[in-house]
Amino acid sequence: MAGSRRRAGGGGAGRGEASPLRLIAIAAVLIGLVLVSLRLLPGSPMASTAAAQWGDASAPVDRAADTASDRKSRPTASPSPSPTLEPLPFADKQIDLDIEGWYAWSVLDTRTGKIIGSKNMDETSTTASLIKSWIVADYLRRTDEQGQKPSDAKLADATRIIRDSDNTRAEQFYNTVGRSASIKRMISICKTTDSSPAADGGWSRTNLSPRDTARLGACIKDGRAAGPEWTKWLINEMRLVRGSGDFGIRKAFPAAEQKKIAIKNGWIDRTREQEMHINCLAIGDNWTMGVMVRYPINMGYEYGMKNCQKITEAVLRSGT
Repeated sequence: MAGSRRRAGGGGAGRGEASPLRLIAIAAVLIGLVLVSLRLLPGSPMASTAAAQWGDASAPVDRAADTASDRKSRPTASPSPSPTLEPLPFADKQIDLDIEGWYAWSVLDTRTGKIIGSKNMDETSTTASLIKSWIVADYLRRTDEQGQKPSDAKLADATRIIRDSDNTRAEQFYNTVGRSASIKRMISICKTTDSSPAADGGWSRTNLSPRDTARLGACIKDGRAAGPEWTKWLINEMRLVRGSGDFGIRKAFPAAEQKKIAIKNGWIDRTREQEMHINCLAIGDNWTMGVMVRYPINMGYEYGMKNCQKITEAVLRSGT
């Protein structure tokens, strides 16, 4: 009996007391829970940096340091300097020359559109043959717009009109382009502000100012007048003006430069007004110029032709 109680007693002790292995397992679980809690507790030395790294593969961002180096401490980009345009060969100044009669001049910077000139550069005079540059341009552009090409004979006529100032052929071209309607197109296309067709409808008495003459030159230069197909051709013809029509603005430049300047001049004696009307148009690399003079008819053509050059020389910058 006694022996059987000891066995029973031994069995009761096994159920009421934890074994050493079980105690170790429980302790390990508790320690693990404590460590996890410490990593999740904000401010704990063992806190995880995972939150700072959320969505960022790089190291944690130090917000305080980033704020401290505010925008004032960051380098600022220096603005790119604006490109400086080479000055035109002309000075923006008023001149007072010993010239008989009326004169005015204007220069347009084709890079910027800026216009300089005499105070009276908006006053008009009759163009005479200067307007032939527009008549030929209008003919060439309209022919191209109609899907046609001028015949060799027509191009030869255009050459005579520009290089030699042929009046008969100019009249034929003027009729083809609609006479005064052509001048109205010039006003619209070239954005002239002082111009008007002649009261009698003729090309010779078209009214232009020196300012609008410079605008006409810019209109020819940039292709609005003759169109993309014929602009280069027309400007080249204007560089080849010869004979009695070769005077004025480009004569004020060195010989080497004169060949690169396109021109179309006009000269006529107006018996009704008893005046000589002499006009000059020139197209340079980055500028266009108009000069116009009027004076008593008995002084002859040459006086005005020389004065176109004299006026140009007076407004050229020194060293040009």
